[in-house]
Amino acid sequence: MAPRPRIGITLGDVAGIGPEIVAKALASRKLDRRFDYEVIGDPHTKRRADAINWVVQGALRCLSGELAALVTAPISKQLLRDAGYRFEGHTELLAHIAHTKRFAMMLIGGPLRVALVTIHVPLSKVPRLLSTKRITEVIELSHNACKWFGIRRPTIGVAGLNPHAGESGLLGREERRIIAPAIQSAKRKGMNVTGPWPADTLFHKAYLGEFDAVVAMYHDQGLAPLKMIAFDSGVNLTLGLPFVRTSPDHGTAFDIAGKGIANPASMIAAINLAAELSQRRRGAKN
Repeated sequence: MAPRPRIGITLGDVAGIGPEIVAKALASRKLDRRFDYEVIGDPHTKRRADAINWVVQGALRCLSGELAALVTAPISKQLLRDAGYRFEGHTELLAHIAHTKRFAMMLIGGPLRVALVTIHVPLSKVPRLLSTKRITEVIELSHNACKWFGIRRPTIGVAGLNPHAGESGLLGREERRIIAPAIQSAKRKGMNVTGPWPADTLFHKAYLGEFDAVVAMYHDQGLAPLKMIAFDSGVNLTLGLPFVRTSPDHGTAFDIAGKGIANPASMIAAINLAAELSQRRRGAKN
């Protein structure tokens, strides 16, 4: 009998809730039974920076085919910086390890799938980081991700940057100058994409099922509505990697670490999504 595929789960920053939610998830009896699960890390380490090495180990084992997917518990941005890494978070670190230049963060919760054009950057820098090329890339990655979820003809809504999506240029010109050309480029490639939509109406439409995915211009534009409906069960999926990587859609929660009250729901959802997508990818290859 062939061994079951194995999913690696990193413990995250041991000063946070990572070890607790991993332990609770594994004991929950709610995980996909088609897979085995391996914890990567030592909860008793005295070196918090070991958490980064565990991520690197897990990614390399995914690239070698030893692991079917990787699920990462939270680490803080400050820990990465203190350890000498120039990456803003897991997403950028994993893309570097995999030599992936086209990647994006997609958050999944309830009926929403939200991909971000910019991720962990100050809001003041967002306008100058937007480009037609980058927005087109995230639309394409979102389109491919929806097909990964079994959606044959996905519909994608793209948010504007400014209030009222710029109000025909009265409230900002990024929509006309940068975002609309990206949408037209994606349309020419055969994708069913519309916008730019005002963000305050776009997410309501997506929530009601009008869109299979939303492309948001910046972090809080996309995460605020998603966390409103799926604060305890949201999942972060990295698009563009050659392997499946998910994580809970929350941080290290230092304020409740060690109190035994951390909710493992998002970790359970992240593990099961990794299993589902890994199974789909394995099926597509066979």
